[in-house]
Amino acid sequence: MEAFARLPGIGPKTASRLTYYLLRAQAEESLELAGALKELRTGTIFCSRCFNISAAGVDPCLLCTDTTRNSEIVCVVEEPLDVLAIERTGQFHGRYHVLHGALSPVEGIGPQDLRIEELAGRVTAEGIQELILATNPTLEGEATAMFLKRRLQGLAVRLTRLARGLPTGGDLEYTDISTLTQALEGRSEL
Repeated sequence: MEAFARLPGIGPKTASRLTYYLLRAQAEESLELAGALKELRTGTIFCSRCFNISAAGVDPCLLCTDTTRNSEIVCVVEEPLDVLAIERTGQFHGRYHVLHGALSPVEGIGPQDLRIEELAGRVTAEGIQELILATNPTLEGEATAMFLKRRLQGLAVRLTRLARGLPTGGDLEYTDISTLTQALEGRSEL
């Protein structure tokens, strides 16, 4: 129960229910779950270029090596789940950069905890022409976008932000395809 309760969004009651469910379930079901968790840790890595999730042994990831994607446009997101949300729209055909969080002084997350310097390096090394800052429309996401604007100032790259219409205080991973599509199409200069 304690292990389940450490997971985000799992409170004590849900942790208890999950534990008792697995105790009553067939042994194979518990062992299958254990195997899947082990495979999660041993079978996945983070891409060395964009920091999205990739299969072990596939580095750079498939999105980074796809020659049909526009390498001059990079969408910057907070988390790997945001990549999945944008990919579901079918409207973005560039590359990605995953920061792995957003600036949050309250939680002790500063610029050194995110993949910001790697992004700056990519802009210079890869000849990126446009960065779409697709951080969440939260206080932390907005602060991260403003920090990126200041950090990348002076580099020859166009900075754009997803258009409004995304719910303030929401997360990209929970946004519907239509809203995300409109946000991508209506992005504006930062």
